[in-house]
Order: sequence, then structure tokens, then C-alpha cells
Amino acid sequence: MYRIIDISEEVNKALKEGKPIVALESTIISHGMPYPENIETAKAVETIVRENGATPATIAIINGRIKIGLNEKELEFLSTAKDILKASRRDLPVILAKRLNAATTVSATMICANFVGIKIFVTGGIGGVHRGVEETLDISADLQELAKTDVAVVSSGAKSILDLPRTLEYLETLGVPVIGFKTEEFPAFYSRGSGLKVNYMVEDEVEAARVVKIKWDLGLKGGVLITNPIPEAHTLENNYIEKIIEKAIFEADKRGIRGKNLTPFLLERIKNLTEGKSLKANIELVKNNARVGASIAVQLNHLYQGE
Repeated sequence: MYRIIDISEEVNKALKEGKPIVALESTIISHGMPYPENIETAKAVETIVRENGATPATIAIINGRIKIGLNEKELEFLSTAKDILKASRRDLPVILAKRLNAATTVSATMICANFVGIKIFVTGGIGGVHRGVEETLDISADLQELAKTDVAVVSSGAKSILDLPRTLEYLETLGVPVIGFKTEEFPAFYSRGSGLKVNYMVEDEVEAARVVKIKWDLGLKGGVLITNPIPEAHTLENNYIEKIIEKAIFEADKRGIRGKNLTPFLLERIKNLTEGKSLKANIELVKNNARVGASIAVQLNHLYQGE
């Protein structure tokens, strides 16, 4: 595997010294935000991870090589290039064999992080069961990955463009623990609450780390979904954002936009319909998740070192 993996000097040093590391996805850079907000957010999130005691490892595929930790030139490339693919589990072998460039989704980032032993991953929102699934059968590979790959994911729930009740049902079927970080309610990405309950709540980073470690100590495969609500100051009111999401989904359906193109289209349309409020919310929730994820990584590291 290491013949096709490049680990940055910073991440490699942290791995060798047994320091806490946080994986970060790259789809948010290439497909989730416009320029220059995408690269500004990517750099800010890495800084936040460092300030909270962990090493950031942004993951992507460049020229057919898995990059664990990106330099400034690589971040700039991902934020501006137009031919960046979107890599999920199914895409990895083809993209690597053809030596292409791709941003990694939640599922692909989990896989690549697990290759090198990174156990905590921070993102904005995971994928899930799409609305109208009874007709499209559109279910994100992120959910299956959470069931099989030993990486804990810190997110603000699932993207609110999805069918959240069915997403939670599917996670239950797969045996994935859904943990609320200081909340009993499943976050709805742009909004702090969805009206849906999480399986369990943890009071702090120490308790979250204990849950993660004990799961794997028991030999239970798969990840843990740790849901962290968007900060109160940046939350969008549920009814307001739901009406906009419904309008964006209607437009996507009318244009026949599906599959990998659907989520980027919806996020861009929602950004325009909210006059940028959704983008601001997205940026703030990712930063908040980075703070929490880095703190959990530090506590998990303490537990593994017997401190």
C-alpha cells in the first residue's frame, strides 16, 4: 500500500511519535465550497486542529497517489482545478490506476485514514439516504463505510438535503452508534436540531473517546458517528432552510440532476437562495467540528497510551 501513499512530513512525524492526528476530507474543498472560501476554510480548519493539540491530515488523491497531509501548493490545486473527480470507495481503484486527481468523500477519506492508522476524522456532514430513495435507491456509501471501517467520524449530523429519519434507521440497521456530543438531538447540519433523537449523549471529549476505544476493544468493527451541532450563533431556522432545500431539490429533479452531481448542485443552489447564509453556516460548523474532533483525538491518544 505504501507504494501509492505519500505521507506529509508533519503527519509522518506525528505517526512515528504516537501523537494525536485528525483526518480531514478534501471533497469540501473541491466540490463543497466556492473559491476562495474553500481554501480559506481548509487552512483555518487545519490551524484549529493544531491549536487544539492534534496534527491535521487532509486527504486527497493527486496524480494517482493517496496524499495523507497536503502542502499549501496541493491545497491550492484542489481549490482551483476544474478536473478534480469525487472519489468514494468504488472509485479508488480506477482513479489510482489511471493516475487521476480526486477529492475524497467521507467513505474514501475513512478508508485512506484507516490505511495509516488515523482513527478520528472530522467533516461537515456525512452522506445518507436521499429523499425519494424508494424511486432512486440513492444511499450514500458513507453509511456502509461507517459500518465496516474503524474510524470515528465527527460531523454536524447528516446533510439536511437528505432523508434524516431514514438515514438514522439505516445506521441502526448497520449497527453504527450515533452519539450526540452534549446533545440528545440529531443535528440537521445547518440547524442545531432535527426533532430526531440520537442513540446516546456524551458529556465531553473524554467520554466520547472512551466510547470509541471500548467499541474497538470489544472487537466490534466499524466506526462511531459523533454528532456535534452547529454553534448557536450560526444556526439557521429549520422551517426557513427546509423550504429552500425543497425548492433546490425540485429544481434538481426538473433538470435531471442525480448521483454524484446532486449534492454539489444542491449546496450551490441553497447557497444562492440563502444569499450566502448557508455557506457561512457550513464554514462555522466545520470549524466547530475541528475543535471537538481534535480534542477527542487527544483524549483517545491518552487512553491508548494509558494516561
